[in-house]
Amino acid sequence: MLNGKSILITGGTGSFGKKCTEIILQNYKPEKLIIFSRDELKQFEMSQVFSEKDYPCLRYFIGDVRDKDRLYRAFYGVDYVIHAAALKQVPAAERNPFEVIKTNIIGAENIVNAAIDCNVKKIIALSTDKAANPVNLYGATKLCSDKLFIAGNSYSGYHRTRFSVVRYGNVVGSRGSVMPFFKKMRETGTLPITDARMTRFWITIEHGVKFVLRCLELMHCGELFVPKIPSMNIIDMARAIAPECKHNIIGIRPGEKLHEVMITDDDARHTLEFGDYYVVEPEFDWWSNEKHIANGAKQVPEGFRYASNTNNRWLTAEELKELIKDS
Repeated sequence: MLNGKSILITGGTGSFGKKCTEIILQNYKPEKLIIFSRDELKQFEMSQVFSEKDYPCLRYFIGDVRDKDRLYRAFYGVDYVIHAAALKQVPAAERNPFEVIKTNIIGAENIVNAAIDCNVKKIIALSTDKAANPVNLYGATKLCSDKLFIAGNSYSGYHRTRFSVVRYGNVVGSRGSVMPFFKKMRETGTLPITDARMTRFWITIEHGVKFVLRCLELMHCGELFVPKIPSMNIIDMARAIAPECKHNIIGIRPGEKLHEVMITDDDARHTLEFGDYYVVEPEFDWWSNEKHIANGAKQVPEGFRYASNTNNRWLTAEELKELIKDS
């Protein structure tokens, strides 16, 4: 699907963007792969690994999703956009709400408008489990962003630009993951634990990238894709990473949930289940699920809720160690 196509990744120098670049270059032959980000140092560092000399299809493009004009320049001639750029640190978002709104919401609006006007064929945007019933500003901005991309299908009209969203949980080993922090704190002999009951969804960066690329191919328009991924209790995780350490319960931080949810009870009323993922359907008159039903989808049962504490898949300590090793 990506062979001979022009692809742009916003936030292309982040952990997702770098792994996505690696997987695309390993498995496809795109005409052009544009790394769009605002950090020239990260672009320079990434170019030492993926150089334009070794990969002639690569383009490093400095820009910010807040800058609509720059997006128009970047999107010219692009077939597919993978939107991974975001401000995502929960504590920082609580202290700097306007900056997060500018990137996560206004930036999403800019992408929708630029993609339609530049006749981009498909846009798939990354979301987060924190966007379902959000209790922090980051989650609230990503929920709004999700709604903007899904509604973008109503705006595209004859342009036929299509938008969909992928939502998944915590990424093993990413900057926002607690795992690097636990590894660092292991030297002190004590790990700070917010709440012993806390659970989280977990996915590897490679699994996340491959799922996004798969959804880019599967999407029709307006779907919110959710992979079936395992959960783990925070205490079990701490024991797996640092079995010798003591635990210091410090309490839940501002904007933090005890358990994460990826599909709420209300979303379940219009959610389809496939073998290894779910699709939350858009609630618009133009939407039809006939193609998904024909591909084996079934409606989730009444009262369904996809939450990290009621998940039917759980990571063991040994499985987590394997994930950490591979991440």
